[in-house]
Amino acid sequence: MKKNSSRIFKGILAASAAIGVFATVPSAVSAAGEIKYTVETKDIHTINESAEGTTKVDFVTNPNNGPILGILHNTDGTDGKNKYILEEVDGDYTYAFKDMNKNGSLDAYEDWRLDVDTRAEALANYLVTTDPDGIKKIAGLMLFSSHESNSKAGLTQSQKKYLTDSYVRNITDAAGNDVSDSVGWTNAMQAFVETSDFNVPVDFSSDPRSTAGSGDLYSSAAEGSDISAWPSNLGMAATFSTEHMYNFAKATSAEYRAMGIVTALGPQIDLATEPRWLRVGGTFGENTALATAMAQAYVDGSQSSYDGAGNDLGWGSDSINAMIKHFPGDGAGEGGRESHTAAGKYAVYPGGNYDEHLLPFTEGGMKLNGKTGSATAVMTSYSIGVDADGNSQFGDQLVGSAYNIAKMSLLRDTDKIGFDGVVCTDWGVTSFGGFGMAWGAEALSTADRHYEILMAGTDMFGGNNNAEPIVLSYNRMVSEKGKAWADNRFATSAKRLIKLTMQPGMFENPYLDVAASEASAGNAEKMQAGYNAQLDSIVMLKNADNTIQAAANNEKDPKSMKVYIPMVYTKEQPGIFGSTPAGWAPSMNLDVARSIYGEVITDNGNDTDGYTVPDLTGVDKVIVGIRSPMNGGLFSNTGRYTKDDGSYGYYPLSLQYGDYVADGENVRKESIAGDTLDDGSKENRSYYGETSRLINSHDLDIVLNAVEAVEKTGKDIPIVVAMNASGPAIVSEFEDKVDAIVVGFSVSDAAIHDVINGNHEPKGLLPMQFPRDMDTVEANLEDVGEDVIPYLDTQGNTYDVAYGLNWAGLIDDDRVATYNPSRPTTLIDKLVINANNFKLNNDEASKVTAEILIKKAGANAKWTKTRARANEPVDISVDAAQVAAIKKAGKAGGEFDVTFTATSGSTKETITVKGVVAAGSSASTSTGAGSGTNTGDTTDFGGYAMAGILAFLVAAGILAKRKRARV
Repeated sequence: MKKNSSRIFKGILAASAAIGVFATVPSAVSAAGEIKYTVETKDIHTINESAEGTTKVDFVTNPNNGPILGILHNTDGTDGKNKYILEEVDGDYTYAFKDMNKNGSLDAYEDWRLDVDTRAEALANYLVTTDPDGIKKIAGLMLFSSHESNSKAGLTQSQKKYLTDSYVRNITDAAGNDVSDSVGWTNAMQAFVETSDFNVPVDFSSDPRSTAGSGDLYSSAAEGSDISAWPSNLGMAATFSTEHMYNFAKATSAEYRAMGIVTALGPQIDLATEPRWLRVGGTFGENTALATAMAQAYVDGSQSSYDGAGNDLGWGSDSINAMIKHFPGDGAGEGGRESHTAAGKYAVYPGGNYDEHLLPFTEGGMKLNGKTGSATAVMTSYSIGVDADGNSQFGDQLVGSAYNIAKMSLLRDTDKIGFDGVVCTDWGVTSFGGFGMAWGAEALSTADRHYEILMAGTDMFGGNNNAEPIVLSYNRMVSEKGKAWADNRFATSAKRLIKLTMQPGMFENPYLDVAASEASAGNAEKMQAGYNAQLDSIVMLKNADNTIQAAANNEKDPKSMKVYIPMVYTKEQPGIFGSTPAGWAPSMNLDVARSIYGEVITDNGNDTDGYTVPDLTGVDKVIVGIRSPMNGGLFSNTGRYTKDDGSYGYYPLSLQYGDYVADGENVRKESIAGDTLDDGSKENRSYYGETSRLINSHDLDIVLNAVEAVEKTGKDIPIVVAMNASGPAIVSEFEDKVDAIVVGFSVSDAAIHDVINGNHEPKGLLPMQFPRDMDTVEANLEDVGEDVIPYLDTQGNTYDVAYGLNWAGLIDDDRVATYNPSRPTTLIDKLVINANNFKLNNDEASKVTAEILIKKAGANAKWTKTRARANEPVDISVDAAQVAAIKKAGKAGGEFDVTFTATSGSTKETITVKGVVAAGSSASTSTGAGSGTNTGDTTDFGGYAMAGILAFLVAAGILAKRKRARV
């Protein structure tokens, strides 16, 4: 553990100690001399049907570092004691336990001294063999509710119904990041189930909710909410730093627990081998080693709790379960289409590379360095996997992952992967139509779908609130396999599911103190760690003429600058839950910009009539916010449309902004995958000849409009493109027309401006290749990563995995050596020659030689922008006729153009400077700065020129004709 990480979590542990799982506080000493537990009654915050209130809870502190228990206050016992607190003397200590089933005796699953496996197995067996409603209760454990998005409403009647009627004990928390509302809601629900006939605590789960900026697949921007704000998963990958990932996981897991959330529905560790895939932004990119390392760090940091010194304690009060997804990897959707809808229900493996997609699971999330050992849960993918010939890649079933016996065997069998944790379906796989993804099982009944999924080996159903189909499945198992077989099957799943809430300590204490939660979530240390990760994730792709440099080198402070930020138009985005209307918005947050710059202007016009670019004459800098190409949402059937005859057609997903017609030689005329049609033939899902349908194609227009507006001013105003990326983009349509490009992966605008203004040196590296064009995208194999031709920009930089610039030029550090050592440095070699104007007295002139002129002018030359030729020898010469002319000048003096030539192999570069012979002089004068020009294009050093060379050129006047003075 890094020292700075341990400092971050000292405050977290201190804040959670009041009602944590293993906090230590003074204990009472009984009359007999043994050390006894203590009880403190507190009023905890609750919300029921939107009404805030309090509920009394007894917090019981056990001696000898035992856990703190949280039990609803009750005074019906002997001498007014809580009758649901059981006592047991163990040596010198009297310990307390919760009588969860209210039978007056200490059952094995209630005994926190036992290991979790023993306790979970005891409760699972009790439910199967003893409890008359045990099968239905296990069915309830198998349910993960549909999304609940209103924590402010607290516990509702509809929730009470499914908690009671179907024993649902896993809730999908899709609400916002208000800590007080979350605490009130979770406390109310935990209190409700404690008084029920099945008081296993509720497992609240969440998709990622900590992303700073817009554009995240899962949630609205976290910036300004009650929790810390970080880059998206792809942005965390762009840091290439497992330390940042550990910090993220530790901070956000503590914040989740502060809000009552116990399970993260993530991380998404699919290899993003298909660059057009709509879910790239939720992944750690396409580099297998990087994705695996990030997955391991995420799960380790999330599931373990840590002491003040940063030591791994294993499961504890800051721990959450990690549900890694989507097994066996879902990043190979044909043509990039997404399996949330029928348009993309097939993943294809034309490269036969499915084994590589397993590595982030088997070598990452399931092979931890920390004490929790492995991710506790896995979520399966939606898609049907097919090989290069269109046959099933996994067994002989053309069905989605949850139904596929071969996939589940691969996951479960001990001679393969041998995962014995919870396996959960993705949401909606037991239904069809609307929000329903029962791919390959469309013809089955709802009950039969549940049965087939259970028989394949899955434990849990995402998005289902009704236990009845699961109970029917149990009855069918009894009929077909016998009661002993069915009981064992349900007990096996029950044990896994019970551990989800037992391992993080929820069986002992599911209740939260709102003050402690608010102190833990979003504290200053977490906020700063998140912002640091945002800054370090930003990738600088282009930086011509040092447009972006250290703040100290800028000629103007941002508060003295006038900046232009354009408006942008986004087309309507249809979806199964309704359409997102078309509309105009600022391309970056204007309020944030106005807090940074002296004046911020935007386009003239209105939403009805449109916008036009204003006169930019007085502008110091243009900052154009764009997004990576947006083909559509997860629920928009993106890539498919309905023809006039009712049949389906397909169109290409594109990474370029202008219209893309898919008629190149690499476009498949016959798709690999397709449904079986009514006549027995296979559907052709090819999009050959069709045109892309981007919803943000106007992003390119605002860049080009800004370029045109700058040209009209006749001034050299720098243009910076700030891309908010959720995946790769083809930048050839505008790269040569702008001065700098920075890419943030769902980070805050404040972080982007800090990088643009030189307050933070860029450190991010591309976690994915940015392709040269759509031809190379079409040639890529969906299941093979890093197989497109990366873009080569006008500065000679190749946008490959692990590419990025800092102020000095190309970043080339240990991260590059670890994850992509063969990354191109450049494909352009430049021989650069430098020289100064000079003066000679008449004596020097009469004796001058070529060597003297070279020395006097300080002429030097070297190869730049290359490693391959950096050490090649370079010769410098002066034309003999020019040497003779200077000798002849004598006492008359004169001014001469002197040309120096640098030669290296077959390459030559020249520079011409002024030489002055002072009439009648006899004393040599010092070399002066001249105004020499460089025919070798030395003004264009891109990201590769060394700082010392630039300083020399400025002093020598070689850069006197730069395009502009930088601000």
